[in-house]
Amino acid sequence: MLPSVLRCACPISTTLAFTRPLAHFRPHMAPDPNRPVEGAIRTKLTQQLEPEHLEVHNESHMHAVPPGSESHFRVLVVSPRFDGLSLLQRHRLVNETLAEELKTCVHALAIQAKTPLQWGSNPSIAKSPPCMGGSKGDHTVEEKLKAGQD
Repeated sequence: MLPSVLRCACPISTTLAFTRPLAHFRPHMAPDPNRPVEGAIRTKLTQQLEPEHLEVHNESHMHAVPPGSESHFRVLVVSPRFDGLSLLQRHRLVNETLAEELKTCVHALAIQAKTPLQWGSNPSIAKSPPCMGGSKGDHTVEEKLKAGQD
């Protein structure tokens, strides 16, 4: 269902995620049709992990990819489903949930997976470092972008 919707290189406007205060997840918000990959990520994480707080940041604009790309993301997921799980197990849950996106058009995914208790004691999101240009020689980015357009 969702893979047919995915388009990795659609025209979108991106803003620097760190210039705004943290926003609490609102499940009633409809996904932006101009950001299908971001919408698919948000929908899948919501359905599978039932987060108390969810942030999905498209960081593609910080990398060597075409304008409007949806290939680099940072997610913050705060879910009671993470209680009792190691950090590795939490990351595996997120990766399994987004397996289709990671196979097709998502080139990079930074994950912060916290329990509600951890989030309560430290409600912050990490900042991604600037791109060092590594994707310029990585042909899988171009292939994934093309695959998402087909």
